[in-house]
Amino acid sequence: MTAYLIADVDVTNPAVFEEYKREVPATEARYGGKYLGRGGLTKILEGDWQPHRLVIIEFPDMASLMAWYESPEYAPLKAIRETCARTRIIALEGTAAVPS
Repeated sequence: MTAYLIADVDVTNPAVFEEYKREVPATEARYGGKYLGRGGLTKILEGDWQPHRLVIIEFPDMASLMAWYESPEYAPLKAIRETCARTRIIALEGTAAVPS
């Protein structure tokens, strides 16, 4: 079942974050990840949430998502991100397709 990584990223050092942003897509792709949204315009429809830079990445399943997140390829990039951004990240399992 498809899984989604959803991140709200508050970039505190844009120059360093550029390195992270440039390098991370190749690591995600190795685990089947693809961007559905990455830093685009957001519009608050309800509530008091004030997101910063939102990112949504789709993976084939939760196991692939977690394998990427815990991978040796991503570890050094995660360390870079932690120096230049405050991030909230969740993993969300998708729903099975409903037959029509």
